[in-house]
Amino acid sequence: MRPLFQASRIAALLVMGGVWLNGAGAQALSSPVPPGSAPSQPSGLPHGQGAGVHSPLSPFAPLPKRNDVVAWSTLTDITTKVEKKRIVPVYPAPVAELNQKKLRLQGFMMPLEPGESQRHFLLASVPLTCGFCTPGGPESMVEVRTSKPVKYKLEAVVVEGTFHVLQNDPYGLYYRITGAVGVE
Repeated sequence: MRPLFQASRIAALLVMGGVWLNGAGAQALSSPVPPGSAPSQPSGLPHGQGAGVHSPLSPFAPLPKRNDVVAWSTLTDITTKVEKKRIVPVYPAPVAELNQKKLRLQGFMMPLEPGESQRHFLLASVPLTCGFCTPGGPESMVEVRTSKPVKYKLEAVVVEGTFHVLQNDPYGLYYRITGAVGVE
């Protein structure tokens, strides 16, 4: 399966198929989201807020605080709007200002291809706890393209590269890092 097609399938799962994921967790809808509308939020939070839900039952520890990485709370502090029958992100100034900047992110790898080392993967704010579930919405994941392969780990990794705030990504992604390298 082509990697970008895989990424698009993951992104599509975030808002289609009767489940909407947000910072408050997953809400199963009684019917799929009608075109041109957004699903309701049980928590009253604007769409797209929250860094995903780190399950207290997860065998993985949450991300440790680091001063040398951009906090997920910054990236997930967005809202969305419906535009031309699509849900699109509305980035606040602190997020928009990160575009084209070299920065570091810490997260959990979601491989898009098999293999011990990865050059193209999603970085998520919380670990996967289910092979069929996404850990959060598109605001809590970043597509990563590396210049050198990064060894796959179940534990958190840190990557550094050029950060892109995506305005109209055909795959539904909000963020991408290119030319990334793994950081110890």
